[in-house]
Amino acid sequence: MKQWDPKFQPYVKKGTQSKKTSSLSPPAILFVGFIVLIILGSILLMLPIASNQVTGIIDAIFTATSAVTVTGLVVVDTGTHFTLFGQVVIAILIQAGGLGFMTFAVVAALSLGAKLGLSQTLLVKEALGQTSLEKVTQTAKYVVLYSFVIEAVGIALLTVIWASELPFSTALYHAFFYTVSAFNNAGFALSADSLTRYADSWQINGVISALFMIGGIGFTVLIDIKQKKRWKKLSINTRLVIKATLIINVCAFFLIWLLEAKNPYTLGAMSVGDQIIAAWFQAVTPRTAGFNTLPVDQLTDATTTLTIFLMFIGGGSLSTASGIKLGTFVVLVMATIHFLRRNQRVALMQRTVPQEQVMKALSLALVSIAMIFISIFVLTAIEKAPFLDIVFEVVSALSTVGLSRGVTGNLSPAGEVIIIFLMIIGRVGPLTFAYFLALPNPQKLKFANAEIQVG
Repeated sequence: MKQWDPKFQPYVKKGTQSKKTSSLSPPAILFVGFIVLIILGSILLMLPIASNQVTGIIDAIFTATSAVTVTGLVVVDTGTHFTLFGQVVIAILIQAGGLGFMTFAVVAALSLGAKLGLSQTLLVKEALGQTSLEKVTQTAKYVVLYSFVIEAVGIALLTVIWASELPFSTALYHAFFYTVSAFNNAGFALSADSLTRYADSWQINGVISALFMIGGIGFTVLIDIKQKKRWKKLSINTRLVIKATLIINVCAFFLIWLLEAKNPYTLGAMSVGDQIIAAWFQAVTPRTAGFNTLPVDQLTDATTTLTIFLMFIGGGSLSTASGIKLGTFVVLVMATIHFLRRNQRVALMQRTVPQEQVMKALSLALVSIAMIFISIFVLTAIEKAPFLDIVFEVVSALSTVGLSRGVTGNLSPAGEVIIIFLMIIGRVGPLTFAYFLALPNPQKLKFANAEIQVG
């Protein structure tokens, strides 16, 4: 989720921009850009050539939104409802939404020899989450280059795996669709049961999980690893993301294995080896991947609760994943620990975390939680579904994960609109959306301290 810094007000020479253009902030333009992509995708998905059945406007908008926001929630089965044309449209929307339409715009402009102006560079800076203008174009190039190289490898590996059971052309197409969906953390599948038929396949589980973990770790991390190569030279952010990802994934794996080992509807009927494969996949997929090899609606309540927590955390910044992001979660945890220890400053890996970052992390978490609670309240009032299923659906939509306990297909039109809204906000970022609605109003006066009882 890319966040807009309200304090950053670039100087633009008078007369160089129209009043209409200058009045739009980068987050506003990014938000409008995603809306345009969704509208175009919806129109294409409603064409007779795109589906085997008539696709209603709400279903088309929902599907296009889910693809552009790389969520993966579906109201119709992708593999049977849509034709080859419709599925390719969905894959293109996933690719555009996952990497960000601004990244493509920058690379396309640079390839034609165009030079970015200050306003365009600032816009792309926000889209890519960079703090340095000099790194914008370089990062954009790396994002596209890394994406296509990694996806090419994924397509090749999956084609070889599926060629043993499918015709080559079908295997190649499946490899293409699942690679795009996995690397962009979309979770769209060509079968209604996602990847449950491959729960015991270490090849499919290994390639798919590797793709969405690489896509979800963040491009800044990948670039840093490529440039620095040695652990001690890596940035604090890169080491933090790698360590946090490893710890969370390993803990989630053992917890899910423990909680589901005796569940006859999930891991209980499997051998120990298959349990390890399935438990690992189910542990790493909630952090915005959206695929599942176990029936989500048959998981125990404890595993479901853990999955909701993992979905809320999400992946790394500047990645195809969403959620509040790993960095935000770690900053919040460390800020709490340091406060309880009566420390004046928040330290992380022998570095001080700026107070502004702590406040930003806190604001992002609170805005996200507020949206979750409001959406749960509205959906419980208008939908007839179990409370836990609604909570799961809301967090999955806002975190753009795509996992569901079977609620999505039974939503009313009003419920679908709410989920559509959550998916869009989850992709552009709750805090960015809050900045978009609330005009910056920095206080210039310093007031006396207020003694307010907290806790």
